Amino acid sequence: MSEDSTPRLRDLIRQRTVTGHVDVRDDVQRSLPIGLRIATSYAWRLLVIAAALGVVIWLVMLFKILVIPLMVAILLTALLWPVFSTMLRARWPRWLAIVVALVGTLAIVGGLLWLAIWQITQQWDGVQARSVAAWAQFQQFLLDGPLHLTSKQIQDLLDQSVKFLGEQGELLKSGAIAVGTTFGHVATGAVLTLFILLCLLADGGGIWRWTLKLFPKASRTAVDAAARNGWATVINYARTQMLVAFIDAVGIGLGAFLLGVPLAVPVAVLVFLGSFIPIVGAVVTGTLAVFLALVYNGPWIALWMLVVVLAVQQIEGHILQPILMGSAVKVHPLAVVLVVAGGALIAGIPGALFAVPLAAFVNVAAVTINSGAWRTGAAPDGDYIWQTVPRARRRSKR
Repeated sequence: MSEDSTPRLRDLIRQRTVTGHVDVRDDVQRSLPIGLRIATSYAWRLLVIAAALGVVIWLVMLFKILVIPLMVAILLTALLWPVFSTMLRARWPRWLAIVVALVGTLAIVGGLLWLAIWQITQQWDGVQARSVAAWAQFQQFLLDGPLHLTSKQIQDLLDQSVKFLGEQGELLKSGAIAVGTTFGHVATGAVLTLFILLCLLADGGGIWRWTLKLFPKASRTAVDAAARNGWATVINYARTQMLVAFIDAVGIGLGAFLLGVPLAVPVAVLVFLGSFIPIVGAVVTGTLAVFLALVYNGPWIALWMLVVVLAVQQIEGHILQPILMGSAVKVHPLAVVLVVAGGALIAGIPGALFAVPLAAFVNVAAVTINSGAWRTGAAPDGDYIWQTVPRARRRSKR
């Protein structure tokens, strides 16, 4: 046998070692069920995504005094953008368009608050008298109703309630500093929101161009297209919710006024503000109107108030909104409710307010990138949480 054909000892050892290692690994891999391999592949990736989302949420909660004013300013910019852009297209000076938009917004908000406070001061004495009468009726119901409570049992319940409130006195006192801090945060947030809003209206395009430079150069085109499509969706969302809020407030407030329910204007203001939280906000504020009618006007007026609330919701959603907008906004109710509930669990009222527009923005941006629409500039094609479907218009034949 020649020297070349004779295997060397070190080659045999090296081959056996490497081959044995590969064989063991392949045997283990092949011994696992394919379902388990797929599940573990998904599992560790989902764990990484969950960890990243957890860090993001933690940072948002840590810097909430900055994040909340930023989100409020962005949502206000989306609300003002249709009017603001119309003034710019009409060749108004940018500074004048900003002043008109801000002064008009402050005038509307201030007028609503003034009306609410005015009616509260006008009807306060009557509300107090009705509250006393309603409490007396409730006591009589406890005495004569199915519970058959005695006066002593009712008084004991009241004493226990007073004692419980007294025990919480120390907590309330200790929380005074926290309340003062909260007021300070609210004032700081309001000033910061106004400043950010001014910056966005004055130079939003420049801010976005600077932000875009933070991304890798190769991905800037895709990020820019995704963000612009998402921003258009947020503007559409804000416009739609403004319309929904106005219809709900006018309908429910007018119904409460005609039925003689007290504090109709404050109820309408609350409905207007609450309607910016899709589905959930309108239901909660409408329930408040029904509760006031039940306490101060009796069950029959409360029943009619409930009919008014349901009728306004149906007319707004199925008739007025498509006619006034010229397009039907398609939102899956399950997605909206789950997103709002998740946002409320994470960040309370701010989370419920920003959950749907944020989810809609992320959804549209992801579809834009995944569908490759950013390459062609065409509208992205995919499934949306929030989208606008143009309503087919029938042309009359002449």
